[in-house]
Amino acid sequence: MTENEWTSKISKLLIGRKIIKVEYMNENEMNEQGWYKRPLCIKLDNGIWLTPTQDDEGNDGGSIYTNDDNLPIIPVI
Repeated sequence: MTENEWTSKISKLLIGRKIIKVEYMNENEMNEQGWYKRPLCIKLDNGIWLTPTQDDEGNDGGSIYTNDDNLPIIPVI
């Protein structure tokens, strides 16, 4: 897929959605994934969960960088 195709597909999924819940992945879920870090998971109003990962292969939980001076990174725990 091209960048434009990915952008279009992702836009349809995310634009206009509301975040309705945030929570760190629990330890059982982390262990089921075979991970060592628990990322923040974000639930949208359409039932979609966003889970940051270390890479495209999902090798571990990932952190989220922001442009907020008070919270420049949402860490894994």
